[in-house]
Parts: sequence; C-alpha cells; structure tokens
Amino acid sequence: MKISWTGFSKKSLQERLQILKDYHLLNEDNQTNLEHNHMLPLSTADQMSENVLATFALPYSFVPDVVVDEQVYQVPFVTEEPSVVAAASFAAKIIKRSGGFKTTIHNRQMIGQVSLYQVANIEAAIKNIQNHKQELLELANQAHPSIVNRGGGARDLRVEWLNGEAEFLVVYLTVDTQEAMGANILNTMLEALKTPLEELTGGESLMAILSNYATEALVTATCEIDLRFLSRNKSEAIDIAKKIVLASQFAKQDPYRASTHNKGIFNGIDAVVLATGNDWRAIEAGAHAYASRNGSYQGLTTWSIKEVTQTLCGEITLPLPIATKGGSIGLNPTVKVSFDLLKQPTAKELASIIASIGLAQNFAALKALVSTGIQHGHMKLQAKSLALLAGAKDTEIALLVSQLISEKHFSLKRAQEILENIRQKS
Repeated sequence: MKISWTGFSKKSLQERLQILKDYHLLNEDNQTNLEHNHMLPLSTADQMSENVLATFALPYSFVPDVVVDEQVYQVPFVTEEPSVVAAASFAAKIIKRSGGFKTTIHNRQMIGQVSLYQVANIEAAIKNIQNHKQELLELANQAHPSIVNRGGGARDLRVEWLNGEAEFLVVYLTVDTQEAMGANILNTMLEALKTPLEELTGGESLMAILSNYATEALVTATCEIDLRFLSRNKSEAIDIAKKIVLASQFAKQDPYRASTHNKGIFNGIDAVVLATGNDWRAIEAGAHAYASRNGSYQGLTTWSIKEVTQTLCGEITLPLPIATKGGSIGLNPTVKVSFDLLKQPTAKELASIIASIGLAQNFAALKALVSTGIQHGHMKLQAKSLALLAGAKDTEIALLVSQLISEKHFSLKRAQEILENIRQKS
C-alpha cells in the first residue's frame, strides 16, 4: 500500500496519529500507547535502574519511507533536535527515488576477552590453548546452553600476546548471539573459561569481559543518487556532487573534521538505537574505535561519483551489534511501538536499517555544508525552539518564528521581546 506523506510535518499531532491508524501501521495496543502517550511506567523504571526518581522523556518521531534492500520502512527516531528528523527525511526521499539503500551483513557475532598476566612461558601457553580449543568452546557453550538451543553459541577462539608496557596473553572468544546484543551471554561464557585458561597457561586472569569493538558484526550500506536530484541545474548538481566527494576525503584526513562528520552520522543512528531500546553507548564506542582502525581517526563514510551512470555513490561500514531481544526491549512500551512500526525486523534487518540511516544523515549534512551552508536549514527550527523557550503559546509560535527569521536575530532575549510586543498588540 502506497502512503502519501506529503505535508505530514505540517499536520496536527492528532492528524498524524490518525494517519498511522488509517494505514494500519501499528497494532491496536501500540496505537493506543501513542495516542495516550503511554510511556515507561515508573514502577518498571524503578526495577530497571538504581536510585530512580522519575522517567525522562524525549520527542518520539519517525522518518517515513526509508527503502532498504527493496523494503519500505517507517523508521522511529528519538531525538530532541528537529533538524535531524528533517534532514533524514529529506535524504531518505531523494535516495528512495534513486533506488534506495543496499546493505551487506558481513557477520553477526560478538567478541569477548579473557586477559591473562604473569604467564611464565608464553609459547607453551599459546600452544596449550590451541590444543584445547575445541574443549574450551564446548565449555563456553555449556555455560550458556539456552543460546545454543536457539541456534547460536561459541564459534571460534584465538589467542594473542600483547607485549607493551605490560605483558598480556589475551584469549578472544567469538559467539553467535542470535537476536540478542549478547553482553550477558558473552560474559557468562568468558567467566566459565577463566579457571581452565589459568590452568592451561599457568597465569593469572585479570578480567573476562565482552568487547564493544564488534568487528565480527560489520554492516555496509550503500546508495547511488542520481545527480539530477542534487539540483535542477545540471552544472550545479555536478559541482555539489564533487564537493560532497571532497568533503568525505577531508574527513578521512583531518580528525577535527572527522569527529564532527561522524557525529552527524550518529545524529540518526543514535536516534534509531534509542527508539529500539538498544545500547547507543556500545554502538558509538565500537564505531569510533572502528573509525580509528587505520591508525588515525577518520570519517566513516566514503562518497564517489560514478561517471558512467552520473550518480553520486555513498558507502558506510561500521560495527552494529543491534538486538531485537533482551535488555529493555521487552519492557518499554514505546520500544514495542518502534518494533511494530518497523514490522518486527530481525537483528540483521534492523542493523541494515540503522546503517542506512547513518548514510542518509551524512548525505543530508554534507549536501547542506557544501551548498547552502548548515545554518540555512536550521534557522526556522532554531527560531521555533527559541519561541518555545520564550514561553510562546501554540497560537503565538508561527508569528514569533516568522518575525525572528525576518530579523535574522536569534537570541532568547530577542524572542521574549518580540513575544511581549505580539501580546501587547493582540
């Protein structure tokens, strides 16, 4: 069923919710959750965390019609920054017209470590571990049989000697965690290996812990954008495309730019990760480590021009150990809405969606930066935020925003002065 999202952002909140209902995008319970703003119950929050006082709310939005691997998704966003949703929606619309995103899941496994120290004979220790590799994998699986029953489990084990300021013998365990992110699974398995590894190496175990540098959970998203969608003027479109390519090259060479370049990518990624109840801190930590894999911190995206087809080609690869089970995913009512809105994707499908959103967000940011400038698209959104901060009521916001933009003077003090004048004249 084709859905028209034209003018959606201009509609009232109730009209937007009615559209979701008319097109049956949510089941009845989740539609009710949105309509009545049923969020995380305080009683549940109190069980989820420590020293709980209340719950903290952020805007829950969505980006319509994101085409990933020929499937259309309505993608939930949790973010306080309105320009993020607007930019992702703009990019998704253009990329949809050009065929959408294509993704590759390189693998979907997690890595954990047992680090050992005071190992007297490194060579003998490594040989002992390698000789008992299968036995160690079986011990790991025995520690968490439920994941094995679901088709997952320990898949590989390798060992590395780190000879730096201190010496460590590190055992890396790779585990298929299925639909879970896998922290508890990995940590349980690793704890079970500590004593056997100490016995095999004669060393002491320092720690056994999951790594968030999930290099066995890499996802690549690509897109090809017809240059005509960059500008109606052909020469200007080519110029914008060339500048976007240069911008991605700049982010590969300058860590100061790379940091902001990648932050823009995570404007979108974090919004979806939060909306789906996943651990945005783990995702960011792994991706930033991946951005430094070549010895310097670099931008995560690469843009190029395909002369034959006259298209701008984008690509992003990053670790995305995204989950659809476990943690707060089954506890938070709004997270349940997100999965319903996305039509219950698998962990791999969700990772593909999130990688695509990161690429979309980057495209929108770079296009703005190399053409109109980043502030051009932010002006109205900034003015609206100031109007709200100044205390404008619903009926006053549009007029206050219009006057702020016409003056091009953005400050809370000026917004308050204009609001006072509006009220005196009414």
